[in-house]
Amino acid sequence: MNNRRDILESYNASLIQHGKLNNRVYLIKLAEADYPEIIGALDELAEKHQYTKIFAKVPVGFKAGFLGRGYNEEALIPAFYRGQEGASFLGKYFSPSRAKEQHGETLKAVLQVACQKAAENLQWMPVLPDGFSTAVAKQNDAAEMAQLYGRVFDTYPFPINEPQYISTTMDQSSLYFWIRHQGKLVALASAEMDTAAQNVEMTDFATLPQYTGQGLAGFLLHEMECKMQERGLKTAYTIARAYSYGMNVTFAKRGYHYAGTLVNNTNIGGQIESMNVWYRSLTTTNNQVVIHPGYSQDT
Repeated sequence: MNNRRDILESYNASLIQHGKLNNRVYLIKLAEADYPEIIGALDELAEKHQYTKIFAKVPVGFKAGFLGRGYNEEALIPAFYRGQEGASFLGKYFSPSRAKEQHGETLKAVLQVACQKAAENLQWMPVLPDGFSTAVAKQNDAAEMAQLYGRVFDTYPFPINEPQYISTTMDQSSLYFWIRHQGKLVALASAEMDTAAQNVEMTDFATLPQYTGQGLAGFLLHEMECKMQERGLKTAYTIARAYSYGMNVTFAKRGYHYAGTLVNNTNIGGQIESMNVWYRSLTTTNNQVVIHPGYSQDT
């Protein structure tokens, strides 16, 4: 894996990430006290480093100020914060090519297949094949986990190929889950929790190539959902590679709702790719998949 990384830093009480790896500024968490001044600060940061995108995740009550400064809403998750207020995923572009979706037909085909598979599997419950085992990862797993991530991804938006990064995130807000086959580590995922907001990002899915197609990601997702429900979290979401049939189908089959697409958003697998946002309530067992109003299977 390429060892370039973007910078994670604070802007007053808000949290941002920026750098040339993703060639963007990412407003991860907006503090109310920093609004609206932070909007201009993000512009200045992007212009200073000649980044081609700003990506912001903000409560819907604050999105008007961003929309008025050249942002577009690319995805929307209702009841994101404490099961009440929604989250708006916003994008602002400083390059026409960055703003243009280059693979619209592929993106549409992936969503169509995901929805069809979900409709065919309304009661889908993943099962772990014989000879496989699963558990919550511990600190002494970090080096082996980092090695697997480094094998699966050429690039990644965060340095998950570094054991120290994994150890640090374990100590902070992430639970990692592994699957082993006869003792060998073969698949991973993590649940990145925001306990104050009562939501969780289901992320960092990786399966060794020789073990794909066996439903391991789906099983990990189910396990993480159960653990997050036990902890009282209310909303689960993911930011998945938009052109990956496997991951989009996995989330759709588990009853996640498509919220929108973040265009040319993330450096993953060696290139900048668009990402689909999916979400579901952890307080309901409803598995019906819903398509964002901005998407049409007929266009």
